[in-house]
This record gives sequence, C-alpha cells and structure tokens, in this order.
Amino acid sequence: MRRFGSVQQKISCVFLTEVKEEQSRKRECQQFQVVATENVNPIALESNIDCALATEKLDGTCCYVSIYKGQSYLWARLDRKPTKQADKRFKKHQYSHKSYKGFTWNVKEDFKTVPESWVPAHRVQHHNGQPVPDDHGHIPGWVPVEKDNKQYCWHSSVVDYDAGVALVLRPSADKEDLLEITMVQLADLLEQTLELIGTNVNGNPYGLGSKKQPVHVLVAHGSVHIRNPPPVDYQQLCSWFQDSQEGRVEGIVWHCNDGTLVKLHRHHLGLRWPDGDTILNARPVVVHVDGTKREYDITSKDLFTSLSQLNGHRFSRLQDIQFDP
Repeated sequence: MRRFGSVQQKISCVFLTEVKEEQSRKRECQQFQVVATENVNPIALESNIDCALATEKLDGTCCYVSIYKGQSYLWARLDRKPTKQADKRFKKHQYSHKSYKGFTWNVKEDFKTVPESWVPAHRVQHHNGQPVPDDHGHIPGWVPVEKDNKQYCWHSSVVDYDAGVALVLRPSADKEDLLEITMVQLADLLEQTLELIGTNVNGNPYGLGSKKQPVHVLVAHGSVHIRNPPPVDYQQLCSWFQDSQEGRVEGIVWHCNDGTLVKLHRHHLGLRWPDGDTILNARPVVVHVDGTKREYDITSKDLFTSLSQLNGHRFSRLQDIQFDP
C-alpha cells in the first residue's frame, strides 16, 4: 500500500476562499459560509497541482496509527478547543477585525482539558513549550483508542490489538473497480492517517450496515483514486460534481509530488452533501477476512467475527453488505 500525505492539519482549499455572511451548509451553528473563488490557490500552483494525484475525500472521522504502550495503536482525532469564555473573546475579535490575526491565547487557561495521553498533531507549532492554536482556534491532536473507552467504541470495533490487526477497506489489487475489506497489520499502517467510515459516523452517507448490525471500516487517506479527474478549473469542477457519476463524492484531495495536500469540498462550491447515492457505496466489494488468522470465539458478535463468516463473499455494492441472521 503506497503511503500518501498524512493528514495532520487542516488542508487548504485548492482555490482561494472568501467568507460570505450566510448560514453554513456544513455546520449548523456557523453563521458564515466559506466559499471558493475562481482563483487557484498559489500553494497549489507552487506544488504543481496539474501533476498531483486526485483522490476521494471521504466523509468520516480522521484516525492515525502510531505507537502507544510499546505497540501499534489506533488514535482518534481530538482537537483541544477553547473554553466558552475564550471562544467568545476569539469570535468577538474575529468579527471586529475580520481576521483571527492579532488575537492572543493563554493556552494553559483558555483551553479545555484533554486526557493525559493526548498528543498534538505533527507540525503544530509551539511557543514557550506550549502548542499554538490554528486559525480556527483549535489545537489538532490525537488520543489513543483503548478498548474500554465507550466514547470510541466504533473506533475500537475495527481494531484487534491482541492480533495486531485492523479492518481496512481498500481498492482490490486485482480489479480496478473492485473494493475489498481485509485485515491489515497495524504495524504496516504506522504513521499513516485513515478515515473511519460506517454506520454511526457522520450520518452514514455510504449506507454501511444497520442499527442492528453496524459496519465500520478504516480507509487509508489517498487510497481511493479518482479516475479521469477534471482539470483544476472552477467551472469544470462544478460541472463534474453535478453531472458526472465519478463526481458523487464529498470532495477531492490532491496529493502533490512535494507532499503538499489541497482539497475541494462540495460545500466550497455551494453544492449539497450528501446528495443521493455515492460512487463509493455503489462499487462492488469482496470480503477477505480470514478468521483463522486470529483467535476468536465463534459465538462472538464482534465485527471481525461477523465479517470472517463472509470471507470470500462478494457483494455487488458496498452498501449491500449484510449478515445472515
């Protein structure tokens, strides 16, 4: 599995953006909308965007694999956010100055507490030994996913620390359009970021599983390529999202040769998401989860056991995965 850029920070839009004073289509509590202009971001031009690899932006929650307690562990995204009082001061400053610049944070007092195991994301700047908040007033970071933490029960469902494996959805090496769900060694995913998608994540835009039998999987960032992507042109991208079968995605993330990542979300163009079926949930999928490679109780109802009973089974669409009663 080729390794692509690790998503540790907010990714810039491929176009320059502007703020419009209207209800956000992405966040209900946000009274402004960030939209793309038709001008390509200089960051993208400097990174030779025309030669970049276009990949599908997936709608889930970001995860990271790194070492914890001496073994490969899945980490959940957890940003340190300001307290209510600090957030009010920050927003007041933004409103009056039309910018976040010039605002001074007191990291020790202005931010909510996080678990002791929390670590800041890579490339978070530090000042006087303290992490510096980003433009949104957040400090991106990670917390390890432990088995007994109910807050991250869906994260836990896709990892087996005893066997050292994770459930991963990826394109099949044999057929271009075919997806596969398989077990991957956590050690082989070290320092990669992935997206957790499934039944109980972000409203389940991909139609995976059900309330009775939830299905969740990890997808490595950059692993789902977009075939025949349009050029980086505002009008052509708008048309592609609305008229093309391949355009039934949340967005595009371009992986540039110098490691730079840039993205475009449907909301940047004023387009709805989700909007009907997606290209991902319509792709065929085969299950390759061999239960003999890990010790498990056949009466167990965990996701690994359920999928192992479908080992070798192919479904015509990802959203059609179902388990026998």
